[in-house]
Amino acid sequence: MKYDFDQIIDRSANRAAKYDERIKKFGTNNVIPLWVADMDFKTAQPIIDALKAKAEEGIWGYTSRPDSYFDAICGWQQRRNGWTIDKSLVSWSLGVVPALSAIVNVFSDPGDKVMIQTPVYSEFYDVTEAWGRVVVENQLVEQDGRWTIDFGDFEKKAKEVKIFLLCSPHNPLGIVWTKEQLKKMADICIANNVLLVSDEIHSDLIFHGKKHIPTATVSEEIAGKVISCISGTKTFNLAGLQASTTVFPDMETKERFDRFWTNMDIHRNNAFSSVAMEAAFNEGEEWLEQLLEYLDGNFEYVRSFCEEHIPQIKVNVPDATYLMWLDCRDLNMDNETLRRFMIEKAGLGLNEGYTFGRSLKGYMRLNAACPRSILKQAMKQLKRAIDENT
Repeated sequence: MKYDFDQIIDRSANRAAKYDERIKKFGTNNVIPLWVADMDFKTAQPIIDALKAKAEEGIWGYTSRPDSYFDAICGWQQRRNGWTIDKSLVSWSLGVVPALSAIVNVFSDPGDKVMIQTPVYSEFYDVTEAWGRVVVENQLVEQDGRWTIDFGDFEKKAKEVKIFLLCSPHNPLGIVWTKEQLKKMADICIANNVLLVSDEIHSDLIFHGKKHIPTATVSEEIAGKVISCISGTKTFNLAGLQASTTVFPDMETKERFDRFWTNMDIHRNNAFSSVAMEAAFNEGEEWLEQLLEYLDGNFEYVRSFCEEHIPQIKVNVPDATYLMWLDCRDLNMDNETLRRFMIEKAGLGLNEGYTFGRSLKGYMRLNAACPRSILKQAMKQLKRAIDENT
């Protein structure tokens, strides 16, 4: 079927955090919310149909997890990424971030160091520091809008850390790491006995001829050393249903992770996430292919608009995710002034760049997963605000 991604869905009354939490986040409801990473699109029709049928049952007691659940996930990874997963080494969890948090807790001790590559998803700080661990930053290096790994710094810091949290593909920079880059990072981790944890939640949202490579497929040796965190929640806009899959290198590692959740008596999907995930991975591919084409058009619109009308803002067009990294340094504003300018003058609710890297100045993150008419209004408001500020 043909999906209409131009359709505007009113989310103001459906308990959407992206809208309902604007006052908490920005101090006002009067902003276009282009922040938290979910999409303003309805999901694939087969998923909606499956959830309607589940709702009609009228009984949502304790939910089992049939073999078909992980069959659907493993089948998807095989088709899309050529990754053959051993089902005996997978576990369900509430989400990728809860899984990352559990991994930090289970596989390190208070005071241990955890390496992240900034700018990166801000929860990488949170899941580390919440357990009394210490963040070590391997800062990515920017030159002319391109970001690369400082491998000298990476190798130096790998000698002192217990865990490395890899964001692959990268949020917020939209980088799709090459096999060579993944192998080099993994080899350094192995040589220094560092646990490599690969967050691959955005792995289905790939553009411009790039190809996602699951870290666990780079080599047999690396497969035996990496924990992979995957989910369909970003892919199919199902974050509110809370489900992810964690793939382990061996049974001992899996059992230690599972024990953490068992001790809290958390071990079941909710009744709807189980059904939705199966439908997504078995029947959602048609919707996803149309989504990717639409999102790519959104990226091009924002890029060309800024290039023509707001040259002060340099746009990073991502090869993955639906998140755009905006270099606003030519506006010559400090972080707080830039934050207030976007809210009060432009009427936009964006993510502040410094939350992805605490030493960063002058960046913002924009969520482009919305109808293009909303992006057009957002760019119009941003241009007017900058023109008036000049």
